[in-house]
Amino acid sequence: MTVLAQRKHKTIYRDGDKTVKVFDKEYSKADVLNEALGQARIEETGLNIPKLLGVNVIDGKWAIVNEYIEGKTLAELMAENPEKKEEYIELLVDIQMEVHSKKSPLLTKLKDKMNRKISLSSLDATTRYELHTRLEGMPKHNKVCHGDFNPSNIIITEDGTPYILDWSHVTQGNASADVARTYLIFCLNGDTEGAEKYLNIFCKKSDTAKQYVQKWMPIVAASQSVKGNEEEREFLLKWTDVVDYE
Repeated sequence: MTVLAQRKHKTIYRDGDKTVKVFDKEYSKADVLNEALGQARIEETGLNIPKLLGVNVIDGKWAIVNEYIEGKTLAELMAENPEKKEEYIELLVDIQMEVHSKKSPLLTKLKDKMNRKISLSSLDATTRYELHTRLEGMPKHNKVCHGDFNPSNIIITEDGTPYILDWSHVTQGNASADVARTYLIFCLNGDTEGAEKYLNIFCKKSDTAKQYVQKWMPIVAASQSVKGNEEEREFLLKWTDVVDYE
């Protein structure tokens, strides 16, 4: 087995035509099973994703086995062909809009997850109250939201077919929260220009007001700040100070 990627608490291996995501021993069994279940639910929507092949225990560690998709990520393609970046961002938006067009009624609700995360954040009580209130006031939708939608989670096969990877954060809810998350990922990677391009293209194609996505930014940043490393946390917490965008 060759190592494809290492993340906090998990390592992803390639084993022939399969990938095996092995979690640390102390990783919650419920979280592993929940991730596999979320992916199985997404498979049923008909979106292009690697097929879930099994959930196993390897050397006392839980593991999720998926179909291996051969290709390059959108992030790799952007790095290799910088002149095509805008074209790739358009493709990213098209794929994301397709995700948002799906429904999966048994998924966790985005609002519930975010409320929980805001409560766990290191923000002071006044800011948490402000964010809970704002979240409560946001329109309730039930669209499929990827939760970590970014160019490195899209693989393009040789014949040009896109596959969407990593469904560990999937919920159902308001698509603009998912868009705010993608915007913040671009910013976290130091690509503010890409972030702005992405937001402009998304808002234009989906006929969404930019101000509406921006209203989600502090909420999404607060809920993301719970799991990030120290540097990420500091960056995200700066976003939560903004009570209103002008």
